[in-house]
Amino acid sequence: MRTVLNVLNFVLGGFFTTLGWLIATFFSVVLIFTLPLTRSCWEITKLSLLPFGNEAISVDELYPEKSNVLLATGGSLLNIVWLVLFGWWLCLSHIFAGIAQCITIIGIPVGIANFKIAAIALWPVGRRVVSVEVAQQARIENARRRSR
Repeated sequence: MRTVLNVLNFVLGGFFTTLGWLIATFFSVVLIFTLPLTRSCWEITKLSLLPFGNEAISVDELYPEKSNVLLATGGSLLNIVWLVLFGWWLCLSHIFAGIAQCITIIGIPVGIANFKIAAIALWPVGRRVVSVEVAQQARIENARRRSR
C-alpha cells in the first residue's frame, strides 16, 4: 500500500515538490554560509519523494544521549536562516500541492501527507527521516527512559 501511495504522490505533484527540495539543496551547497542546512534539506527531500513509510523525527528523540543545549541553539539559529531563505516557499509549494491533490478523491491521503511536510518545511533543521518502524521504536525507548 505504501508503494502505491508513494507512486500516487509522485504522479500527483510529488515530483514538483521534490524538485523544489532538490533546488533548495543545491542552493544550500552553493551559498557557502548555508552549507550546514544541506543535511536537513536532503533529509526532507527524501520525505517529499517517499512520504509514506517514512517519518521525520527530531534528532533529540532519535538520539537522546547526544542532545545538548549548544546544538539546540545552533539548530534554532539555522532554522531561522532556513525560514527566511527557503522555508516559506517550500512550505507554500507543499500547501498548494496538497490543496490540488485534495481536490480529487484519490489524492486526499497524498494531500494530507503534503500538509504534514509543509509544517516540517518551515523548521527542518534537527530532523531525520527514518522509517515509521524506527520512529515508533525510538518513541517507545524514550518513553521507557522517562518512566524510570
